[in-house]
Order: sequence, then structure tokens, then C-alpha cells
Amino acid sequence: MSTFHSKSAKSFLKDEKYSSWHDKTFWSVRQKRDAMAEKLDEWEQLREKASRIKLHTLSHLDKYLEEFSGNAEKNGVKVHWAADAAEFNEIVFGILSSHGVKKLVKSKSMLTEECEMNPYLEARGIEVVETDLGERIIQLKGQKPSHIVMPAIHLNHDDVGELFERKGISDQPGNHDPSYLTYMARLSLRGEFLSADAGMTGANFGIAATGDIVVCTNEGNADMSTSLPKLQISAIGLEKIIPDYASLAVFQRMLCRAGTGQPSTTYTSHFRKARCEDGEMHIILVDNGRSDWLADPAHREILKCIRCGSCMNTCPVYRRSGGYSYSYFIPGPIGINLGMLRSARQHSGNLSACTLCRSCETVCPVKIGLAEQIYSWRQSLSGLGTFNRSKKLMSDAMSLVFNHQGLYDAATGAESVMNIVPRDWMPFGLRFPRKPFHKLVKEDDK
Repeated sequence: MSTFHSKSAKSFLKDEKYSSWHDKTFWSVRQKRDAMAEKLDEWEQLREKASRIKLHTLSHLDKYLEEFSGNAEKNGVKVHWAADAAEFNEIVFGILSSHGVKKLVKSKSMLTEECEMNPYLEARGIEVVETDLGERIIQLKGQKPSHIVMPAIHLNHDDVGELFERKGISDQPGNHDPSYLTYMARLSLRGEFLSADAGMTGANFGIAATGDIVVCTNEGNADMSTSLPKLQISAIGLEKIIPDYASLAVFQRMLCRAGTGQPSTTYTSHFRKARCEDGEMHIILVDNGRSDWLADPAHREILKCIRCGSCMNTCPVYRRSGGYSYSYFIPGPIGINLGMLRSARQHSGNLSACTLCRSCETVCPVKIGLAEQIYSWRQSLSGLGTFNRSKKLMSDAMSLVFNHQGLYDAATGAESVMNIVPRDWMPFGLRFPRKPFHKLVKEDDK
């Protein structure tokens, strides 16, 4: 997997027009984020506050999880605990099968992607319908999200129009107008909502003080998924719990500004109990490695992430290489780190997809040291046995030279002799200057 990203990025860049469009699209989102941040004089103070809230909550996570589950149960919600993805899928299937569910409508949830819930349920005879427009598009196309907030951003309106024609959603061949396609998608999903036996949401936040699940969307699909079926399931990672509404106010001001350049999402929905007396609401709290990450002092701050996607929007590598060039299902700077926590050996190839420019750290609303984390992971490549041998050989040689003055002077004094070696024989076509830089500078000063 060490060369997965470089090979995939090379393939992505073959279409120069498309890769250029991808780059400009995400940079425009970054610019919208900057414009929103500049309108708030207290933006940096909010970032610091958000970071501190997350660190505090993670440091007392056992307390807040107990408070959250207790309050949710007081509201009449059935709370479940899943140690890993397998147990999560089993719990979901158990709930659905006990109610005779044949069709589940769900809003966007990266946690269910992480646990590969959809194929698990479909293999057991339950139809799963994604209701977020982007998620629905890639579900019909048989793809994974290429971005955590805008999962189908890698497709243009012609791609979607042709897909809708093949799937029978569009009734006007050749009409690829975005407004028309959105309207036809709405008509198609309306029937799915009306015929669904159960609805499922992810969660942006879980409020410990009240037992609420908070979901932020721009399409209202989470509300539709929970307003019609009597059975509702919410999936939430342990790290999404925050103390109270005062904390929510901080994150609500930042999430959408950071992610999409909007002052707020169109819908901020709070789910506290079943929608009707004969209905049921279930919340599944999922660990799936998070406890181990929390116990890792070098990388636990990754759990502060609120999944806004702003690190992807600004990353020069992600913007120019696309979401599918990463081996982990979450791409970009946050995905590099999450992939390493999930399986360091399998996803270590993603570490090369970073210039350490630290732009991701500049925009992160909870101040995660993403580039610092990636640098730390790179130091472990030798132990993993996934390092690039040519690069390691060069690094070791340079370290030897730079740590010994005599070797350095000898090497820089004679390095131009190496230019007699044919360029094709040198790694990366390496060539040497006629004189070392420090001598050139001294000559210029005279």
C-alpha cells in the first residue's frame, strides 16, 4: 500500500481539466470559510474555546457518556453500546429484524460507512436507501464518499444526469440541469420516505445534559427519515458527546462556517425521544477503536474532530489528487490520521500525501495539530517496514554528512563531480551545483 496514493493521484491527474476543476471547487469553499471567519471578531477565541471543550470532554468521557445515556433513557430512548463495527451491525440488524423492517431510510453518517453497515444489512434482506442527495448519488453509482461533507462533489451535473437516466429517475433524456435533477431526486426519494419501515440518522453532537442527538443538514432529509417511520435509530461515535447546550452554541457557530462557508446549516434538528407514543427511538453508542485512540497520548487529539471537512478543502494535495487517491475511506489530512489509527501498516502510504504546509491546522475549528500528527506517524515507518527504501537511504546519507563537519565540507566541495554520472542513472535525475550555496553567498557579499 506504500505507493497507493501516488499511483492513484497520477491516474486522477491524467484528466487535467477535471483535476483543475476539483482544485478550484474546493479552494472556493476554503475562501467562503475565510470570509465567514473574518466576519466574527471572536473567531480565534471560538476555536480555542472549542478545542478546550473537546479536550475537557475527552478527559472526562466516562462521566459524560454515563450522563448522556442516563438522560436519554429517562427520555424513553433505548440506549445500546457497541464495542466494534461487528457488534454495531448486529445491534442494528437485531432492532430492524425484530420489527420486521424491510426498508430503512437513512441520512448521511460516516460512522455507518466506517462500520460498512449498508452491505451488512443488504446481505440480510434489508433495503437501505441513502436520503442525502450526494450519498444517494454515490449509492446509485456504487461508490464511496470522496469527501465527508460533500460526498459526490467529484461528479458534475452531466455525470449525475446520465446516472439518473440509467436508473429511471430522470424522465427527460439529455436534461442535465441541476434544478431539474434535484427535483427528480426529490420525487424519487418521496416514495422511499413514505414506504420505509424505519429511519436512521448519524449525529453531529450528543448533549450529555439532556440526552439529545443533534443533526445538522442542509436538505432536511434527517427530519424526513425520522418524521414518517415510527422506528428511529441514531448512531453516534463516543467522541461526539459534548457537555451541554452552552457547548453546542460554540460548535454550532463554527461547524458550518468551517465546512461549507455558511453561517449555519439550513436545519439543526434535535432528537430527544420517539416521535409518537407507539414509536421507538434507539441510540447506539459506538466505540470501534476510540477507547484505544483515547489511551494514546501521541494521537488522542484526533478525537476532537467535528467532521467539518475544512482540512480537505484547504489541503493542496487533496484538492489536486481527489478523494479516491487515499486508501482509507476518509481522505485528506484527517483521513490520513484516522487511517493510521485504524491500521497503520495498511494505510501508511497515505502519509506521503502531505507537504506539511500546515494549512489544515490553520483552518481546523478545534485546533487539531493534523500536520504534526502526520509528521509523528512518519517517524514510525521504519518500524512498520513500509518506508521508501530509496528515500531512507538518501535521508541516512544526508544525516551522516550533516552531522559531521569534515564530511560536509568534503561532500559540498566535490559534489559537482557527480554531474559526470549520466542523469538517467541518478535518483530523481539529481544534479549538483558547481559550488555549494554557502560559498556562493560569501562570494556575493564581497
